Amino acid sequence: MRHNLELTPRLRTAADLVPAGARLADIGTDHAYLPAALLLEGKIPYAIAADLRHGPLLRAKETAAEYGCRDRMGFRLCDGLKGIRPEETDAIVIAGMGGETIAQILADAPWVRERDVPLVLQPMSSLPDLRGWLFQNGYQIEEERLAREEDAIYVVMSVRTGEMPPLTPAELWAGRQSRDALRGPYLEGLIRKLDRAIAGLSLAREGRGEARKRELEQVRDGLQDMKKEWDGWQR
Repeated sequence: MRHNLELTPRLRTAADLVPAGARLADIGTDHAYLPAALLLEGKIPYAIAADLRHGPLLRAKETAAEYGCRDRMGFRLCDGLKGIRPEETDAIVIAGMGGETIAQILADAPWVRERDVPLVLQPMSSLPDLRGWLFQNGYQIEEERLAREEDAIYVVMSVRTGEMPPLTPAELWAGRQSRDALRGPYLEGLIRKLDRAIAGLSLAREGRGEARKRELEQVRDGLQDMKKEWDGWQR
């Protein structure tokens, strides 16, 4: 039996945002490294590891056995939160999925918002869509943190039930401004991505994609303003 489990920066950042003492539901758990690490650290008393597929759930059970926390972890083969009862969990992690998939999981489980269950979300794509959905559906993003793994920078969100001020087009893409050490490189990456998209739209036949091009240019201008402000904080 092993006693130490070192998480990747992305999962470590998500784990740090899980409330202490919470019974955790880890949705899309894969190897269940995150709940196993939190159990080993004594931060949480119990976890449910849930996944849509048999293979990842089998790996989750192997992890629990390897690290001696099998008796403190339950396992569910289910789609999103459909196999989790509201009274079973005090906090939810959904990590490593697309933003639209995360939004659909939450839409299918309205009890999460009704009970104000703390959420830790780590979307891999479609972040503007997810932030917009959260705003429109009664959630507030309390905090966003960034984590770097090799050449990629990931966003991890702490979310609760509640209202938040409307997000600007740039904030839908990048979240609200912060002094995070990775914020500058993260903004630079988004600006490069938008530059490529705008250049591609510029090559389209006249009139086609013009509205989308203007929309992306507005987002890019907002991100550039954020980057200038962040640069000023570094001086």
